[in-house]
Amino acid sequence: MPSPTYLNALRAFEAAARHQSFTGAAIELNVTPAAVGQMVRGLEEWLGVPLFSRASGGRARLTVTDGAQGALQDIRAGFDRLWVGLDQLKEQSSRGALTVAVSSAFAGKWLLPRIDGFRSQWPNLDLRLDTSAWLADPSGQGIDIAVRYGAGDWRGLAADRLMAEEVYPVCSPSFIRNASIRTPADLRLQTLIHDVSHDTSTEFVTWESWLAGAGVQRRPVAKDLKITNAAAVLQAASAGQGVALARSVMAEEDIASGSLVRLFPDRKVVSPLAYYAVYKPEAAAKLQLQAFRDWLIAEAQGASFA
Repeated sequence: MPSPTYLNALRAFEAAARHQSFTGAAIELNVTPAAVGQMVRGLEEWLGVPLFSRASGGRARLTVTDGAQGALQDIRAGFDRLWVGLDQLKEQSSRGALTVAVSSAFAGKWLLPRIDGFRSQWPNLDLRLDTSAWLADPSGQGIDIAVRYGAGDWRGLAADRLMAEEVYPVCSPSFIRNASIRTPADLRLQTLIHDVSHDTSTEFVTWESWLAGAGVQRRPVAKDLKITNAAAVLQAASAGQGVALARSVMAEEDIASGSLVRLFPDRKVVSPLAYYAVYKPEAAAKLQLQAFRDWLIAEAQGASFA
């Protein structure tokens, strides 16, 4: 089997044959013409046959011998197969990485507290969480799979439903002690914290729709607080800034820890939107993507009420 040195010499010979010039081959291979000539001469000595006829003048100063010309086709076919094999190895190595796009709120409130369960199953996987491009479709930006919140209809993408959630008012224990909130109508006098991270969706449950469903008339919003991050909405409520309309998936840990209190637990409002694992259909065969998607579905089934 040829050593790497002779493989380099074969590359030099093939390039020089195409360019009919050591100089042209040198430019392509990013070496000096002298280095190309040395590699070709070394290959000729190893093979024991001349590869080029060298002329002292004229346009064709370097021509391939008849014997070498017959071997060139096989050498080029061999290089083509070599690059195919290297591409396959590169593809296999890329399968050792998985890029997941999620919102920073979902990552902090739901995914990160659970992610060790998946990492223990795939300890050698290079798992990358991208919270900067989570709204982008996985069809670009190097994203393998994303967790999206919506109605499940993203054009050209596969979407596996993970979990639904309830929407309900929450506030801090200190806030509820100092406020008189016995019925939904009492919220008209309180500062309400709005989650406007999805306010472009007509199906997103807002304070206006929640209050209307509870039979509460419209109210002034001059002293309300609007925040574009679901986690920050809950943080503001925990700090006693007002009453937030929380999504159960995001608020689960805060309620369990006691930093937030759910108001009116008898009133059930299920969001028409849900969480989905979203990915390109043609990427579904990727083993790591399958494993992460299946793990997400299993975790979500354990966490979801619907």
